[in-house]
Amino acid sequence: MFNIVLYQPEIPPNTGNIIRLCANTGSTLHLIHPLGFQLEDKQLRRAGLDYHDLACVREHHSMEQFFTEVQPKRIYACSTRGKRSHADVDYQPGDTLLFGPETRGLSQAMLDQLPQDRLICIPMKLGNRSLNLANAVTVILYEAWRQLDFAGSR
Repeated sequence: MFNIVLYQPEIPPNTGNIIRLCANTGSTLHLIHPLGFQLEDKQLRRAGLDYHDLACVREHHSMEQFFTEVQPKRIYACSTRGKRSHADVDYQPGDTLLFGPETRGLSQAMLDQLPQDRLICIPMKLGNRSLNLANAVTVILYEAWRQLDFAGSR
């Protein structure tokens, strides 16, 4: 359905929750190294419960390796520095949603590699910094899936 890319995630429970989310939406989770934890981490397993076997999780040693192996057609970088609301995108099956590390987000250099209309954000109250990574992925992924009439759901 969709590709969810976590670039250098740092917090195991966030990734565990996103594993569960991807299993429940039919999305593929791509983890870009280095990770801030081991995939066998107890907190990651607890958050992902028994969904790890139901989710498609792929690891990549770099963004370059991800691009070579997956060859994504459309990438949307999710950032507090984006100017376009995530709800203003017409999502398509196979779109890639890219998220940065919890403590620093995607670098400006990474954002500069994409067209401005591919930099999206979640609208928030002025003065607030950001949502938790797992929550942000959920908000954007469910909007994208909603636009496709929740294809493949029951």
